[in-house]
Amino acid sequence: MTTNMKERLADILMIVSWREFSRTYFSKSTSWFYHKMDGINGMGGVGGFTAEESKQLKEALLDLSERIRDAAEKI
Repeated sequence: MTTNMKERLADILMIVSWREFSRTYFSKSTSWFYHKMDGINGMGGVGGFTAEESKQLKEALLDLSERIRDAAEKI
């Protein structure tokens, strides 16, 4: 289980709209996503991203980066 995701994503943490990101790529609420980012579950215990969710997050970030690059290439 990955509980230090905020640390890992510190460089982009304030740039990305995590609200839209969590809805688009996870079909989950913002609070669910922020709990995962903080390494807690809904009950306040340890509950970061599972291995599968971490993989999904990685793929989502790669997709977003490609979309940003495509938009930049159109300029």
